[in-house]
Amino acid sequence: MNTKFKNIEDSQLTITELMLPSNSNFSGKIHGGYILNLMDQIAFACASKHSSNYCVTASVNKVDFLNPIEVGELVTMKASINYTGRTSMVVGLRVESENIRTGEKKHCNSSYFTMVAKDENGKSAKVPGIVLTNKDEIRRFARSIKRQEEGKNRTSRFSSEVFKTEDYLELFKDSNSKLKLE
Repeated sequence: MNTKFKNIEDSQLTITELMLPSNSNFSGKIHGGYILNLMDQIAFACASKHSSNYCVTASVNKVDFLNPIEVGELVTMKASINYTGRTSMVVGLRVESENIRTGEKKHCNSSYFTMVAKDENGKSAKVPGIVLTNKDEIRRFARSIKRQEEGKNRTSRFSSEVFKTEDYLELFKDSNSKLKLE
């Protein structure tokens, strides 16, 4: 049933939600966990729409909360497929808040969710590729490939089998830590 390639705009989604007091933390700002939950939902919807399958979250790359979100603001989340592998997709997410009274908009977060398509038996399912039509789409696709390569390198460099403490002792010189090696 999967088409070989799909246009990115065919699975792009945008949701907007009013931020309520029930979603705030002790300082009166919207709880980061609530925002992450919404982000996961829109990433799921975008990936499922693209793949025509149920999808699961494999990883989330780089969640930086850039600006706080206030109770009463509108939060808009935009999701788009940035990369497609054999069974996985990278969904790019952008989160913005808007003050209803002033119209001021703030960029609050950008993140990348790697989602894996699953068939009816729970096995990984092949996903359609994406048609890249402009420089931004090519940049996002290339950035996803580079991010994957960097992640593999980071994982192997710090694996317990190859990690050498002496190679990193200099990093601790100005850190807020105390080494007591035996």
